[in-house]
Amino acid sequence: MNFMTLWLEAGLIILGLMTTLWLLSLVLRDSSIVDIFWGTGFVVTFWAAAALLPDGLSPRSVLLGILVTIWGVRLSAYIGYRNIGHGEDFRYAQWRQEAGSSWWWRSFFKVFLLQGVIMWLVAAPLLAVQTSKANASIGWMDLLAVLVWLIGFIFEAGGDLQLALFKRNPENKGKLLTSGLWGLTRHPNYFGDALQWWGFYLFALISAGWWTVFSPLIMTYLLRNVSGVAMLEKSLKDAKPGYEEYVRRVPAFVPRILPKKGE
Repeated sequence: MNFMTLWLEAGLIILGLMTTLWLLSLVLRDSSIVDIFWGTGFVVTFWAAAALLPDGLSPRSVLLGILVTIWGVRLSAYIGYRNIGHGEDFRYAQWRQEAGSSWWWRSFFKVFLLQGVIMWLVAAPLLAVQTSKANASIGWMDLLAVLVWLIGFIFEAGGDLQLALFKRNPENKGKLLTSGLWGLTRHPNYFGDALQWWGFYLFALISAGWWTVFSPLIMTYLLRNVSGVAMLEKSLKDAKPGYEEYVRRVPAFVPRILPKKGE
């Protein structure tokens, strides 16, 4: 099976998943469940696409699938743990209020279909590896890809864990977490997420899927300038005392490993 055929079939899978999720959101009156599903959506798409391949998966594809599964399941579990029981996320709640009685159908296009299209585009390197005719055995370049992914995973999962433990302590209410990974970058979880997608892309690069570079570029741009860093920074500057000083000292996205001169 060639890439374009599998990619189009993956698009139909994603469309079905997002439509089902949209119908569930109407019952729950909570459009923010799409955030919980985001990581799992890639996992389901990867393995559902793999089931369509007549010759099965290569060792490289299996390794990639394991990493995608670890990333996606952990992300969905963490967002679910953080969000379930707290009502609809304020962003979606605001859109619901603005749209009024038309939100039920507007939400399909503004939230679920839009995120489905992004998921379809971003999943390209994962499918390129599955359909590659290049040497599929695992080599040293694959180990480099795993290393890049692992560093990203440490930043994302480690950053989320540090923040969860910090918030659990009532003495930290209203305070800023500025130590550990959060002392290297103001958003270690977003940086780590982006880096993992560059790791996924390296698998595709090895498999002659160099042209799928738009996938990690899209993810990096969204996390840095749209739904991640940029959106969160707007609320934190007003809500957290001392945040402006934190901004001056710690970079927003790419970690600073070496201290500034004079520090």
